[in-house]
Amino acid sequence: MKLLVNSALAAAMAFSFAGAAHATEMKPKKEPTAAQLAARERMAKCSAEWKEAKAGGKLAKDAKWPKYWSECNARLKGGMKA
Repeated sequence: MKLLVNSALAAAMAFSFAGAAHATEMKPKKEPTAAQLAARERMAKCSAEWKEAKAGGKLAKDAKWPKYWSECNARLKGGMKA
């Protein structure tokens, strides 16, 4: 009985892995758009500024990343909304 259960589990796992591999083959990964690449670049720049300012003690003690990111992102975009 134990052998039968182990065989059934092994077969089920093999089918699930085969199905997952097949699903990834069907849908190719999309390349990021120009806007997405620009947003990632701005985030990297703002992140570097944040780390430098935090290490230098130039930020308020209650400063939070989301607010800093919002202001920095707007500044790097030139004040234009997306």
